[in-house]
Amino acid sequence: MIKKPMRSIGTLLILSWIAASGDPGFCVWPDFRGPLHNGHVPTHPDGSPHGLPLHWNETENVVWKTAIPYKGWSTPVIWENRIWLTTATEDGHEMFVVCLDRDNGEVLIDRKIFENEAPEPLGNDVNCYASPSPVIEEGRVYVHFGSYGTACLDSETGATIWERRDYPCRHYRGPGSSPFLYKEKLILTFDGADLQYLVALDKATGKEIWRVTRGTDWTDLDENGKPKREGDFRKAFCTPIIATLDGREQLIAPGSMTVFAYDPSDGGEIWRARDNGYSAACRPVLGDGMGFFSIGQGRGGYLGIRMENLKGDVTDTHIAWTLEQAMPKRSSPVFHEGLLYLANDGGIATCVEAKSGAIVWKERLGGAVTASPILADGRLYIFDEDGEATILKPGRSYEVLARNRLESGMMASPAVDGKALFLRTKTYLYRIEERSGK
Repeated sequence: MIKKPMRSIGTLLILSWIAASGDPGFCVWPDFRGPLHNGHVPTHPDGSPHGLPLHWNETENVVWKTAIPYKGWSTPVIWENRIWLTTATEDGHEMFVVCLDRDNGEVLIDRKIFENEAPEPLGNDVNCYASPSPVIEEGRVYVHFGSYGTACLDSETGATIWERRDYPCRHYRGPGSSPFLYKEKLILTFDGADLQYLVALDKATGKEIWRVTRGTDWTDLDENGKPKREGDFRKAFCTPIIATLDGREQLIAPGSMTVFAYDPSDGGEIWRARDNGYSAACRPVLGDGMGFFSIGQGRGGYLGIRMENLKGDVTDTHIAWTLEQAMPKRSSPVFHEGLLYLANDGGIATCVEAKSGAIVWKERLGGAVTASPILADGRLYIFDEDGEATILKPGRSYEVLARNRLESGMMASPAVDGKALFLRTKTYLYRIEERSGK
């Protein structure tokens, strides 16, 4: 029908629940980078592959295709038989949440959740007013539109349990950071042209637990004695992660000019590393005792930071390598077996040796890449803004397994559930799955 693992406690609970469900085809997709927050599709307990499709187009292996109204780059999140995503009018005056049936693509809920009298113009066509992705857990889905509003919804009825619209931030180019669930907290990141801070809310009530202002040093002055970093130069769009480092859980949350790590219990700063970039949007990933961070716009590039004995300013002691050529500014990377895979907004894919930063290979894919790749069934899936998906075999040689195309391109990252890919293009949500004999 066309229509070295560093895991949070929440992640471990999700994976335990998947294993206990007894359904080898079931995989929750709770945030835009999946259950592990790093683009990896968890393997089945018995090690069997998911059986995700290798080939598709507008007529091949399409189980259903449903039009999504208005405009949104948020990645769908999945729990049991329901798929949730957000969208908004192009002018930002109205913001919506949409819920679809996983099996047939039927729209179950299409609800206007916020209205805005005077949203700030975006100033570009890269972002939109519904870029932050929801997060979901059993019984609740959390939707976020930056300073325009955050809401906790009942995942059965779509009814609002609580909402917050009192956190100011001049996003300047629209919101981008997605919310993050950690234990009893919902963590929000606001890195605007005016204010830069993080907030932890009680996920049950929406009440504030802590709030911390970024400790970024903005004192650099130009020849006229004015701060060099204003407007775009103070923004960031990153989504944080949690990792256990040096025997304690740390909330790693890059901002403009600096990577920060905080104590998730109270927001206290643990360490920082300066990178002198701005508007970073890529979510960090960790592996082999290293952390990998986008420098963002301006100087551009990527940092490899040694993730041990971290305290205070570690800029001069822990940055192991820096790359400045063909690095992504929006698409988050994938780490796998000692290698880091990146795809940039110029359509170039790069494989990097994670420990050393040495380039293993660099190849042109095609169109610009904003969606974050995923790794599943021993394949790397990369989606571009022109509608082409390139599937690679991970490794030290560049090997293309397949190329597939849909009518419009992807800004949202893919989601996975069982044997199905759920792909949100600029106009539709697709369920793509092998259909033997059809």
